[in-house]
Amino acid sequence: MIALIQRVTHASVRVGEEVTGEIGPGLLVLLGVEKEDDEQKANRLCERVLGYRIFSDEQGKMNLNVQQAGGSVLVVSQFTLPADTEKGLRPSFSRGAPPEQAQALYDYFVSRCRAAGITTETGCFAADMQVSLTNDGPVTFWLQI
Repeated sequence: MIALIQRVTHASVRVGEEVTGEIGPGLLVLLGVEKEDDEQKANRLCERVLGYRIFSDEQGKMNLNVQQAGGSVLVVSQFTLPADTEKGLRPSFSRGAPPEQAQALYDYFVSRCRAAGITTETGCFAADMQVSLTNDGPVTFWLQI
């Protein structure tokens, strides 16, 4: 399971003309699910994402996690993250989980974020989404379990 996390001052997701999720300061989480992923991996990745200290403390050092910084989370499904890009000029999506498994683990990940007390917004699984963000820093990290 893969999370590309970006520290943002604002992020939103649209499907057509409808905004499906929007946050102020916090984390935009692009979430990719691989074939071998399960709830145990989703739990561990959620712990890492929510615990990752990438927000500044009073001294300007990255010592605070999203909850300590008072931020929110926007989780967007991203089936291209597990793509195999090692050969050729076209990605292979053979590493990605089938849609049913991916959606179940995406929904589970979102539920774990909410259960942790974090305001959590979402995109729309398997939809053609337009994601807008203002990356703060820029600060972007790849976390993989």
